[in-house]
Amino acid sequence: MFLNVLLLVFGFIFLVRGADVFVDGSVAIARRWHIPEIVIGLTIVAMGTSAPEAAVSIASAFHGANGVAIGNIFGSNIANILLILGVTATISTLTVARNTTHYEIPFVGFITLLLMWLGWKYGVISHVGAAILFGLFLLFLGYLFFVSKEMHTDDLSPEKHMSWAKIVLFVVGGIIALVLGSNMTVNSAVAIAHALNVSDRIIGLTIVAVGTSLPELVTCVVAATKGQSDIAIGNIVGSNIFNILFVLGIAGLIHTIPFESAFLIDGAVATISVVLLFAATARSGKLTRAIGILFVLLYALYIAYTIV
Repeated sequence: MFLNVLLLVFGFIFLVRGADVFVDGSVAIARRWHIPEIVIGLTIVAMGTSAPEAAVSIASAFHGANGVAIGNIFGSNIANILLILGVTATISTLTVARNTTHYEIPFVGFITLLLMWLGWKYGVISHVGAAILFGLFLLFLGYLFFVSKEMHTDDLSPEKHMSWAKIVLFVVGGIIALVLGSNMTVNSAVAIAHALNVSDRIIGLTIVAVGTSLPELVTCVVAATKGQSDIAIGNIVGSNIFNILFVLGIAGLIHTIPFESAFLIDGAVATISVVLLFAATARSGKLTRAIGILFVLLYALYIAYTIV
């Protein structure tokens, strides 16, 4: 028990320090290449913090794939918006770029509905469906390339450039620390819960579900406290896009993924979460503390409903 508590503490230390250097390294890339921070958030940060989900889903595909992959993606995307953005906005009001509100957030809604339609229509995510998802991912990368060319980055101070060696160390080391930290935290928390006779179902719906999203949570909070709202928002929006288009796209190309009818409920909640995020930011361009608290309460209700 004591060892697991110790591992839990070290896991959180890895998460916090990993997120800290990862955000610094990501911002340094933006400054070096004069790329908008929102684009870095939507790509490097999003993909890095989604590494645990990607590894689990793709590995399961190699072992015969099952519908759990879809449930994990829906659950992660719901947690990303309601829990992670909710907690982050509660700590610090987030400014949302116009492009993100009017293009990227609606795109998340579109691909969530597309995934639900493919599953409802065919009962599986087939190789063809997976190819469509992965094709949209490539188109999204093309869109980001266009955005990075259009947006102005003259305000990035050249005197603050970090060396390339240090950037690589911060980004790669940060991702490794985030993955190791999340694994240590989840494993030790599960062991502690078992020692306290908490059921596997409750553990799966709480500790494991939130645990796989810890990299996103800590990275967002650290970015927000450093005044890097674009990194925080881009991380979540990009992670949701990456989860559906890349992770399920690759997993579905390896092996068809069964889509259970129960996933339609989770998909509906994921879609509603996106709609709420759009409605909250469309006019003001900000995610306020009041909205953050509302999001966290809604996530608590969703977890309670799922358990019951």
